[in-house]
Amino acid sequence: MIVVGGREFRVVVSERRRRLGLTVERDGSLVLRAPQGCDAERAETFLREGETWLADKLRRREDHPSAHPVREFRDGETFAYLGRAYRLQIGGEGQATVRLVAGRMVIGEGLVRDPVAARRALIGWYRSTGQRWAQGRLQPWAARMEVREPDVVVRDVGNRWGTYRQGHGARGTMALHWALFQLPAHLVDYVIAHELAHTRIPGHGADYWSLLRQAIPECEERKTELDDLGRRLWLGDFPEKT
Repeated sequence: MIVVGGREFRVVVSERRRRLGLTVERDGSLVLRAPQGCDAERAETFLREGETWLADKLRRREDHPSAHPVREFRDGETFAYLGRAYRLQIGGEGQATVRLVAGRMVIGEGLVRDPVAARRALIGWYRSTGQRWAQGRLQPWAARMEVREPDVVVRDVGNRWGTYRQGHGARGTMALHWALFQLPAHLVDYVIAHELAHTRIPGHGADYWSLLRQAIPECEERKTELDDLGRRLWLGDFPEKT
């Protein structure tokens, strides 16, 4: 951890990085990403020089707070998949899975009696369905950007929509958040392309954005749309018993 200007930053060190980078996570925490061997003076100078950008970013967060919904797993509730809303339908007693049937998201009656089980089943559905969808989108985007195609997994990646981790002598792994697949397809594509760019360039410097812009000229607009819609996605919350 490092404290500069009264703010606390979590420091993440990476051997692959060459530049310093600053991110505001979805939970509001501040993360400084630094190359190995970076000294404290260089880090503090970087943070002080970025104070105007950070203040603007935090002010916009206050103006547009997160509004993630809570789901009670009741008949008729809506769940989104690739930008389309589906009504939840309680299925038969013996059904232990989640399925899309005739424009409805069907879940077993036994599952909805237990919110923990219902949550697990729905997140599992997003993970498996999203994994299949992402696998089909990865190769076209990698070919367009002329980058290697990594392995892809769908899981909970915390306060980020996606991550890329370089493998040791392998292709590396892209992880996508399961909740991402509630968004319209063009925004999921944006996150996939965003992470693919990291297979070549770590950090978010000018060269990184130049590469991403070659694939998605309107990437800034998509990022703004992602920030807006992303704060209203269901992240697995359900009412706690009192």
